[in-house]
Amino acid sequence: MDKLELEGKWNQVKGSVKQKFGDWFDNDDTFLNGKFDEIVGKIQEKTGKTVDEIEDTIRNWVDNDDEAQDQNDDLKTPQA
Repeated sequence: MDKLELEGKWNQVKGSVKQKFGDWFDNDDTFLNGKFDEIVGKIQEKTGKTVDEIEDTIRNWVDNDDEAQDQNDDLKTPQA
C-alpha cells in the first residue's frame, strides 16, 4: 500500500466520523463535509491522485456544469 492509498483510507475514516458527528448533532454541513471526504478518499485510493488533484477535477466538473446550465437557461428564456 503506497502513501496515497493510505491517505485515501484515512480520508474515508475521517469522512465517516464527520458524518456520524453530523448525525448526532443534527449538523448538515458537517455531515456533507464528511460525505465529501469519504468520496474523495475512495477516489484517491482507487486512482492514486492527490486530494488537490481530485478537488480540482470536481471543481472543473461543477464549473462546466454551471456554464452548461446557464446556457440552457438562456435557451429557455422567452424572447420579447
